[in-house]
Amino acid sequence: AGLALQILALIALLQLSPDWTIWASVAYVMFAQGLSGVAKDLSKMSAKSAVKLLAPKTEGGLFRWVAILTGSKNAVKGLGFFVGAVALGTFGFHAVIQGMAIFLGVILLVLILRMPAGLPTGRKDVKFKDVLSKNTNVNWLSLARVFLFGARDVWFVVGIPIYFYAFLSDGSTEGNRNAFFLIGGFMAIWIILYGLVQGNAHRILRATMRGSSALIQDAARWAWILLIIPICLSVFLYMRPDATTLNATVVVTGLLVFGAIFAINSSLHSYLILEFSTGSRVTLDVGFYYMANASGRLLGTLLSGISYQLGGVIACLSIAAFMLALSAFAAGRLKSS
Repeated sequence: AGLALQILALIALLQLSPDWTIWASVAYVMFAQGLSGVAKDLSKMSAKSAVKLLAPKTEGGLFRWVAILTGSKNAVKGLGFFVGAVALGTFGFHAVIQGMAIFLGVILLVLILRMPAGLPTGRKDVKFKDVLSKNTNVNWLSLARVFLFGARDVWFVVGIPIYFYAFLSDGSTEGNRNAFFLIGGFMAIWIILYGLVQGNAHRILRATMRGSSALIQDAARWAWILLIIPICLSVFLYMRPDATTLNATVVVTGLLVFGAIFAINSSLHSYLILEFSTGSRVTLDVGFYYMANASGRLLGTLLSGISYQLGGVIACLSIAAFMLALSAFAAGRLKSS
């Protein structure tokens, strides 16, 4: 369903007309992007639910495949920024969208023909109250996820791009353009590296040598470790408010370290939601968890703009630190089975 919906979203984008007003075009593209976002989450939720059912039952087997799936997804997403930019510049908008729709159509056909047997088909009679989990571990993990991703987006969405933009651009048209591409390129590289760390999180945490109880305890521990980064950066920038090369270098280094530790947290959460889910509720629990994920990103995006207006990037970092403390607290409430 996710892939089919994604193809429909791409076909919808092909109907965009230059004769429309700017407001009509923006509204239409927003609708198509929203449809695409729903398609992405459906695919992601279904894939991770299937991993729970298909992964080998060996020690660390589930974590290994969750890490590989999650990490490869984000690495490909980061690579997609570069491929998309080159493709748009080379072939144009319509040709690229058509190519993507055809490519996804081929993948959908292959999946229909080769889909493993025995996967659940879902239920059409599910009510919204059934989505809400009665498993306290799922609820605490979902709350931790809200604040984890909120803490990332509260400084990533507005604060950091504007901070770098002010540092890199000299105010000219050419300077603004160069700053735009440098920041976009850096964020794409960051996502690729983030995905690579995610894909190896099971090795970093030695999941095959440790039981699920130890990994559950790691959720709070790694959140507290992550908290150190925005605290240190906010103190550093408070003491050195000038836009200097040293400041930018420290922030870039902090971003990379934050990304690596955040990737471990995120991958660990993705494993734990499947560990806590039962076979009959796995899709519902994973869906509830990703609803919390989306809520955190929305909260982080809103707070990013508000906090930057009130206190600049330091305010963004301070709120990120506070949200990470809440995430660590929620993760600390998780109980071993």
